[in-house]
Amino acid sequence: MAYYRQLGSVPPKRHTQHRTPEGGLYYEELMGEEGFSSDSSLLYHRYIPSAVTAAAVWELPDQSTTANLPLLPRHLKLHELFPGEEWKSADAVTGRRLVLGNADVRISYVAAGAPSALYRNGLGDECVYVESGTAVLETVFGTITVGRGDYVLIPRATTHRWVPTGDEPLRAYCIEANSHITPARRYLSKFGQLLEHAPFCERDLRGPEGPLLVEGGEVDVLVKHRGPGGVVGTRYTVPNHPFDVVGWDGCLYPYAFNIADYEPITGRVHQPPPAHQVFEGNNFVICNFVPRKVDYHPLSIPVPYYHANVDSDEVMFYCGGDYEARKGSGIGQGSISLHPGGHTHGPQPGAYERSIGVEFFDELAVMVDTFRPLELGEAATASEDPNYAWTWARR
Repeated sequence: MAYYRQLGSVPPKRHTQHRTPEGGLYYEELMGEEGFSSDSSLLYHRYIPSAVTAAAVWELPDQSTTANLPLLPRHLKLHELFPGEEWKSADAVTGRRLVLGNADVRISYVAAGAPSALYRNGLGDECVYVESGTAVLETVFGTITVGRGDYVLIPRATTHRWVPTGDEPLRAYCIEANSHITPARRYLSKFGQLLEHAPFCERDLRGPEGPLLVEGGEVDVLVKHRGPGGVVGTRYTVPNHPFDVVGWDGCLYPYAFNIADYEPITGRVHQPPPAHQVFEGNNFVICNFVPRKVDYHPLSIPVPYYHANVDSDEVMFYCGGDYEARKGSGIGQGSISLHPGGHTHGPQPGAYERSIGVEFFDELAVMVDTFRPLELGEAATASEDPNYAWTWARR
């Protein structure tokens, strides 16, 4: 999104000499998208940013997926993935467990208590939703303090690490794209400004603070990238700590946006999911369902109508409140429902009738709709409720 920021020390003119107090040169790095043809930022390093002293294979956690066969709606209980105090030794990068994925997007979940290694996702942008807990996201652009309800947008190839704070686990729902992730295009002007009808604006976005300068010698950086058979990893050793940026400016950087700052769009009758959209990537969208007043037509039925969205798989992550349409299905906070394309789905039995006359929904959920079928990761198999598919047939 073309929203300019500047942090730290930069020269008056780009691509010109920028000298240290001792008279040496800082090293300018252009970090940009689409081959010099889209958003970018210029970063000024103390050390050469391309220096590497060693490289080895990084063995990723299980990234395998299996087809959703037979085709079924599924209920996954993500809080069961990190029982007891396992979270205390897990970190928000290597501790992620793959829930769902296809060629466009991969959804993982983690409960973490330990600082992560330095990490760079070369596959695409990440949108991380913080379900609970607090952390400091340290990046080459500076630091962002995050907590419950924050979306954190991290551009592809941004070197960063997660440092949980506080006494409870950092629970993070990680949406990893094979593309860039942006606000919905219909919210943006042709120059990239959020328009008046958008449910959030630039004032709601929190950029990095800093600069963040860390002294140190050799350190490892984990890189996730494309390779034979799909997703692979490399462990680089670099001679100087990569958090050496004295200043940067541009329109490409990580930022946070809290779901509580999203202003819901409502109507006299039920609004379809695009009214709740917040971000999009290639072949998928991200929506959120927040506490809101609901339909005010005198004959309205506030919960969703039954629908067979034949072009999309719908993934709903329930992270707060009480979701009206799913009552009676066993779904609670930390649950995922997967409703695949071609399967008619909608409210649980009784919810349709109970919603009549309701004026307010106190619910919080993050939805990902994909336009190619999703497959099941190992975390889906480990956390599935086998009874969910049959709940519509019971009263």
